[in-house]
Amino acid sequence: MKWLQRVWRLCSDVGADGRGSDPTAGDVDIRTPVHRLVADANIQCEHKRYNVAIARLMELTNVLRKSVDAGAASAPSGQAAIREGAEALTRILSIFAPFAAEEFWELLGNEPSVVWAGWPTVDPVLLVEDTVTCIVQVAGKLRDKFDVPVGIGEDELRERALASDAVRRTLGDRPVRRVVVRPPRLVNVVPG
Repeated sequence: MKWLQRVWRLCSDVGADGRGSDPTAGDVDIRTPVHRLVADANIQCEHKRYNVAIARLMELTNVLRKSVDAGAASAPSGQAAIREGAEALTRILSIFAPFAAEEFWELLGNEPSVVWAGWPTVDPVLLVEDTVTCIVQVAGKLRDKFDVPVGIGEDELRERALASDAVRRTLGDRPVRRVVVRPPRLVNVVPG
């Protein structure tokens, strides 16, 4: 119930602003997490994992709320992206809470019903990850994190991890006995 109140506040804040704007012209920093969460919610609904789908919708609500609070709605590109996310949220929510979704749909300035709006579509270009976060451990304990390209090689990742200030500081004068690399997400340094 508390989450539905947050969605209601979000939809009333978005209102009819940006209605009819082209969502593809929206801010990519907002659209990317929106499309990833919508795609994941779609997959969870297909596999009848409704509790996980609702969790993704809650995450989507958080992303949109943070964007609105950060003032992204003041720019036309941010407004279009937030509106696209709010409409997708309302469309998916219509299978879990149909009466609330109808009210949210009206708050967004849409007619006649969310039922006729159809299921939200996902832009596959926005689902592609360019970078991932690599975790660097020394003796099994987290020491550093950094973003790396998805296609990074094992040798380059090893060099980058060993060049890290946090890793060098932790190792001190101890020699490196072994370096386990699982590109692109993990490097584990075993000291001697």
